[in-house]
Amino acid sequence: MNKELIIRSNSSAVDFALLKDGKLIELNKETEDAQFSVGDIFIAKTRKTIPGLNAAFVNIGHEKDGFLHYHDLGPKLPSLVHFVKQVSTGKTRDYTLKNIKLEQDIAKDGSIDDVIKAQQTILVQVVKEPISTKGPRLSSELSLAGRYMVIMPFSDRVSISQKIESKEEKSRLKRLVQSIRPKGFGIIVRTVAKDQKVAALDADLQQLLKRWKTLCSKLKLIDQYPTKVLSEINRSSSMLRDIFDDNFKGIYTDDAQIKGEVIEYLETFAPKKKGIVKLHKEHTPIFEKYGIDRQIKSSFGRTVSIQKGAYLVIEHTEALHVIDVNSGNRSNKAKSQEQTALEVNLIAATEIARQLRLRDMGGIIVVDFIDLNLSENRKKLFDHFRNEMEQDRTKHKILPPSKFGLIQITRQRVRPEMSIKTREPNPNNNGEVEAPIVMIDKINAELDKIVKQKQYKDKKIFLHLHPFVAAYLNQGFPSIRTKWFMQYNKWIRIVPRDAYLYLEYRFLDEDNKRLRI
Repeated sequence: MNKELIIRSNSSAVDFALLKDGKLIELNKETEDAQFSVGDIFIAKTRKTIPGLNAAFVNIGHEKDGFLHYHDLGPKLPSLVHFVKQVSTGKTRDYTLKNIKLEQDIAKDGSIDDVIKAQQTILVQVVKEPISTKGPRLSSELSLAGRYMVIMPFSDRVSISQKIESKEEKSRLKRLVQSIRPKGFGIIVRTVAKDQKVAALDADLQQLLKRWKTLCSKLKLIDQYPTKVLSEINRSSSMLRDIFDDNFKGIYTDDAQIKGEVIEYLETFAPKKKGIVKLHKEHTPIFEKYGIDRQIKSSFGRTVSIQKGAYLVIEHTEALHVIDVNSGNRSNKAKSQEQTALEVNLIAATEIARQLRLRDMGGIIVVDFIDLNLSENRKKLFDHFRNEMEQDRTKHKILPPSKFGLIQITRQRVRPEMSIKTREPNPNNNGEVEAPIVMIDKINAELDKIVKQKQYKDKKIFLHLHPFVAAYLNQGFPSIRTKWFMQYNKWIRIVPRDAYLYLEYRFLDEDNKRLRI
């Protein structure tokens, strides 16, 4: 498995595309005017408390106040409030928490009015970006994430990622972390810390403590509220922190500054991998060079084609996302309908796991797979889907198939869903049509099925379409038509038709009868 990260920069945004074996699996965008990112920490004032919701609204500078629920305050809120007050007034310059006297924890199921007052100064962290009409979701249980660990001020807990299955490795990591853990900080050891030595863990810890001290040093300079006191590290470093592993074969960017940032970040934990960072200097745009624009056009529509002629229909509603699996006009070469359904479902499960990451779909997702009659096949599908979803870093939960054959998923939503418009204005009349590149993919898929059918083996194949598209299929060397000949050993006759709409096409035989799939 080879992974590549492609980073495209322009004047207003930076786009990140993660490829696995050449296939797009994640797409992220960072805009220059993004004021609120997950992980940012603000010093702010509460606007008001709502006892009915057991929550407070906090002004952090967004048009909608941030939402801070009682359960997101954290048990150590009194200690945090006291510490912030001491630092802000200059009464303490010791940011290490070694000598701090902890206040009594707040009640587990208490009331917001007992601990928070209107216009109270509070330190909060963004845990969910503003989405739709909602403001940011906030927490005052702070955490700072590094490559190998996450530190939490005012805690003494040490925990190990559940994805590390070996008990021996968990015990080893716990011993190492406890030996270097500073007083006053809890630590969560991340999955990538597996097999790491104490020197690497300690270097990561020192970087996080340095960020904590930077945060504290800014508190005494605050003269207006709200103020951002700590930003999440730049998105390129943030992505690498979460996804980088030994499977990475290349990181490509068209921006020299971003290249420098990436190399600088890699120097801290993977200096031997600095050589995989390359600057794209060609005239061809970087997303075009690596086929990303084409994959975006074919992956973000309402209908998504998958292998074997099957396809997905993805619908978004206010309450949930619905994904329907269809077998399409697939020729049935399987021994039975059950086997066909299982085969299509397994392919669809792999694509659905990719789509959830690619679109960053969150909330409730319902998948309607093709009905399976045998319980062992339903179990096989469920296990396969869970295995595919293990690559998803976002917190999620998958329920077994219901009585109706539906699989329900909940996936944490911390950022707005990635939504890309794939339909374009119809040049022939009002309305919209699919992007031309999607039509080329459809032509390729349909031709592949026609050529493989026995009844068309000895027939001549004519492709009737608009002259502009005909010219596109014939241009260059090797042209798309030449590639068809090399692949199928069959010459496809292209017939330009002035009467056709731009995106209209038909496969016909020599008697002008339509070839069906």
